[in-house]
Amino acid sequence: MSPATPPRLLVCGDVINDILAEIAGPLTYGDDNPAAIRARPGGSAANQAAWAASLGLDVMFAGRAGAADAGFHERELARFGVRARLAADESAATGSILVLVRSDGERTMITDRGANLRLRQEDVPADLLDGVTLLHLTGYSFFDPGPREVVLGLIAEARRRGLPFTVDPGSAAFLGLLAPGAFLEWTHGAAVCFPNRDEAAVLTGMTGGPAAPGTLPAGSATARSAGTAAPAVHGAQARRPSTADALAMASVLARHYGAVALKLGPDGALLTTGDAPPVRVPAFPAAVRDTTGAGDAFCAGFLAAWLTGSDQAVAVAAAARAAARAVTVLGGRPPNSQEP
Repeated sequence: MSPATPPRLLVCGDVINDILAEIAGPLTYGDDNPAAIRARPGGSAANQAAWAASLGLDVMFAGRAGAADAGFHERELARFGVRARLAADESAATGSILVLVRSDGERTMITDRGANLRLRQEDVPADLLDGVTLLHLTGYSFFDPGPREVVLGLIAEARRRGLPFTVDPGSAAFLGLLAPGAFLEWTHGAAVCFPNRDEAAVLTGMTGGPAAPGTLPAGSATARSAGTAAPAVHGAQARRPSTADALAMASVLARHYGAVALKLGPDGALLTTGDAPPVRVPAFPAAVRDTTGAGDAFCAGFLAAWLTGSDQAVAVAAAARAAARAVTVLGGRPPNSQEP
């Protein structure tokens, strides 16, 4: 495919108003906490669309925002070349997230998904897939019944057309509220899955140590209704999986997806593809300011390289390079959209 006709990517999912608070020290509960506070456009899917377009792909984005600022978000995405189709909701405000950013760049998010929860099938008509090379989705669209119905319909239409799709699971906390196995069932057959370490632990049930390859959490979406299970990770019983667990988790997930690009933060990334030997990629050095957009940039970096002809081992290195750029700026979008 020539540079004049880049691959076309359709991204569907959340668009958000981010309120980022950079906190100088530990939080003092019940009292004042000095912080530098800034507003940014965000949302995992919208961020990934912006990064993908900034890296050269032809990107369309579909989602739903409050009527008061749908135009603002369309313009912000257009800054990167994203053609956005945002349904303007007259009854619900755009989703908002309060992001608490520590001095080491780690962030904690307090989320109100707002109009994203009201995504409808008419917001994402099937003809948006015309001319598309790949459909990309984030986990947030699977966590609530309304958006889930929309994206499952998109996946079905993509399969009917023979189009591949990819998925970023998005949130270990929300994955833990689903019935074990549900997310894997809904997204089975994705060309690439992009979990981070904690998301992979929830999806595989490996929260207390490595399990035998091929095992899954007890129960399944067919045995338990989705959305009713207790969180898979909670309290003192769960531990964060180590890097040593990564290969076992990726091997389990590779039974469901064409490839698994497992994000390991400062430990880099791991690519597992079928029976091929795993590929480990170190993290690129970076001065970390905010990790909010790192995973989003990683997905986009991989897709931009892979869809333009690089093999997946090269693509995962490009993904790590994009993530390193993302952590140097505040917010989830590429650097040229950010204020100091």
